Amino acid sequence: MDFEYRKSIVSYYDNTRLDYRILWFRQKTRSVHFGFHDEQAESHGTALTRLNEVMAQAVNIADGDRILDAGCGQGASSIWLAERFNVEVNGITLVPHQVEIAQKEARKRKLSSRVKFSEQDYHHTNFEDESFSVIWACESMCHSANKADFYKEAFRLLKPGGRLICADYFRIARPLEPAGEDLLHAWLNGWSIKDIDTQAEHQQNVEACGFTGFQMEDITRYTRPSLRHLHSMASKLWTFGQFLKVVGLRNRVNHGNHFASIRQYEALEKNLWFYGLLSIQKL
Repeated sequence: MDFEYRKSIVSYYDNTRLDYRILWFRQKTRSVHFGFHDEQAESHGTALTRLNEVMAQAVNIADGDRILDAGCGQGASSIWLAERFNVEVNGITLVPHQVEIAQKEARKRKLSSRVKFSEQDYHHTNFEDESFSVIWACESMCHSANKADFYKEAFRLLKPGGRLICADYFRIARPLEPAGEDLLHAWLNGWSIKDIDTQAEHQQNVEACGFTGFQMEDITRYTRPSLRHLHSMASKLWTFGQFLKVVGLRNRVNHGNHFASIRQYEALEKNLWFYGLLSIQKL
């Protein structure tokens, strides 16, 4: 990952830290991701946890697994995994303040012996070959400018029989109509995402790396309430956000995040992207 793009990602999460804390986090979870709304999810908070459950079930997380949380944010999924399974988890992120918060939370919950966090780029890690049985990527691979590089490192790190699970955003086609590309990138740019790939592009990359068992499930119907909730909050607060920008109480990154939070749902409604659950295996 080039230096300028890496710096923009760190800046995004540094500047939006308070936004997430006020508008998205819940008392029991610092999950940055969207929620999975089904009959078992009664609220925004339980929907955030429910996505973890769905991802874990998709790749049969079990006691004894060694898991890499690639793009771990503030460590919510890593800690959730360690609390529910007898597993070891390494969470990595580009963002220094996220490492500090995640480490503090692991100590608080007495999980430091099984959950470790470090500042690393998931394209080039310092772990040895075949270190993990599972790689977990929850709304993090989207930040990769070259998804093939992510998969190459994942293949190196996984043991034979290892699994990769990814919940993320996937574009419908490449290219879209010009107006569609403009709308899609109006969203992505505000969240410091260079681009997202199609399902076919992902499949081509994973198979070129040697993975098998490519599976993609469109779970937009379950995440739509969460996506719509963000759009609703952002739309209601837009006039106030513009005022804060004018008087100098909101910077370019915060304002871009706010704008993107509206555009993501508009792009979804125009069928420009979908929310998917991708899983693969290394034989």
